[in-house]
Amino acid sequence: MEIGSFTFLSPEDFSFNNNYNSDFSWFLDMETGFNGNTKKRGRKDFEESLVSEKSGFGDILSSILMLDEEAKQEQYQWVTNSDQDRAFFQANYKGNVQEMNGNFENQFSEMNQLDNSSNKRARKSGSPAAAATVSAGSDNVGPSQSGSGSGQQRRLWVKDRSKDWWTKCNHPDFPDEEFKRAFRMSKATFNMVCEELEPAVMKKNTMLRDAIPVRQRVAVCIWRLATGEPLRMVSKRFGLGISTCHKLVLEVCAAIKTVLMPKFVQWPDESKMKSIKQAFESAAGIPNVGGSMYTTHVPIIAPKVSVAAYFNKKHTERNQKNSYSITLQGVVDQTGAFTDICIGWPGSMSDDQILEKSAFHHRATRGHLKDVCVVGNKGYPLMDWVLVPYSHQNLTWAQHAFNEKIGEIEKVAKEAFARLKGRWSCLQKRTEVKLQELPIVLGACCVLHNICEMRNEVMDPELKFELFDDEVIPDNNIRSMASAQARDHIAHNLLHHGLGGR
Repeated sequence: MEIGSFTFLSPEDFSFNNNYNSDFSWFLDMETGFNGNTKKRGRKDFEESLVSEKSGFGDILSSILMLDEEAKQEQYQWVTNSDQDRAFFQANYKGNVQEMNGNFENQFSEMNQLDNSSNKRARKSGSPAAAATVSAGSDNVGPSQSGSGSGQQRRLWVKDRSKDWWTKCNHPDFPDEEFKRAFRMSKATFNMVCEELEPAVMKKNTMLRDAIPVRQRVAVCIWRLATGEPLRMVSKRFGLGISTCHKLVLEVCAAIKTVLMPKFVQWPDESKMKSIKQAFESAAGIPNVGGSMYTTHVPIIAPKVSVAAYFNKKHTERNQKNSYSITLQGVVDQTGAFTDICIGWPGSMSDDQILEKSAFHHRATRGHLKDVCVVGNKGYPLMDWVLVPYSHQNLTWAQHAFNEKIGEIEKVAKEAFARLKGRWSCLQKRTEVKLQELPIVLGACCVLHNICEMRNEVMDPELKFELFDDEVIPDNNIRSMASAQARDHIAHNLLHHGLGGR
């Protein structure tokens, strides 16, 4: 709704009122003329008064029309001026926006030129820090995504580390002997492990950086397990960050446990168990032996909780300093490959306590071994499915002969654990891995040990490791009288058949 201006009338516009007064006086004259004997006005005077009255009304109407016309003209002029102002403002706004866009494009082009020049200088001078650029896809990235109006690439600044050592090791012409010395396995075995783990460890490239290749991921983990070097040395070798190397080691170990452990660490089936029994019987003359069992300790850093449970008394007395450990129990076949493992129980527990806690013990007590026994050292009790040497003094000839032969089977497991610790040096000293993550690492070492044993990977004699695990005879070392009689029968047969040695 619009409100127009109101124009006040001028004194001349009041002519109607003046004429009205004159007409009123005329009526008075008429009245006085009729009543009194005044002079009568003629017809001509009366007509002239009517003409003057009409002219007064005409002036009023014309002035009103003129005012209305002026109001319309003013309103039209105001609307016209408003349209012109709006068009002027819009033109100025578009011009300002175009000018600002042009300035932004110039600034980003100058920044990109500076980035390119700094990258070239960094590559030429061998600077330790360089820029890693990855294309963001110019066809699908708009100005809001790329950070500029022309669809520029995203950039992420990372520290430039030397990858020369790994590049040289990964080259096809790199000598296999040197590769085996670094990774404890041949190139063919390493390639097989990479092929098996590729679906589990492969990552996709992102807009910020390219993913680490599968071979490099596996190499970081295996080299760390093989050498036991700290993470800062792993970082220097492979040109990756320390936290990245730690993450890769855990990821690859978890993949080995998930993908490779079911294939390479499993209890033998009936046909394979038959061949294992024949191999042990032909070597030692003891029948129905399906494996050799041993338990070793892996040193750890003192945990923050349950310290007493992980305290290793025997190692502390030998080393003259506080030692903490977790245990690794394993059953091996005639080749030294693991068929069952139990990892993670505290180092203060004895061998017989660890055996009772293991899943292998639960399966054996339920009758799943099916006339198969395993051989252990003096730290295990004698049971229906566990065969151990005589531990008392003053042995008979038959008992002595039995201990010699069963010692040959014990040696298979002990040498297997010595190769395990010698091949994977991370098991020889305290590692940087957290206690809750250590069982996964130990399981990966066991799986890689089996792969090397099954593929006949000969270990370098320089890596030979001597075990220092003490055998503590349990208080109740005979759990079954039937098993004691069966052991005596085996010892008697060994002596009288000439299989007891000297």
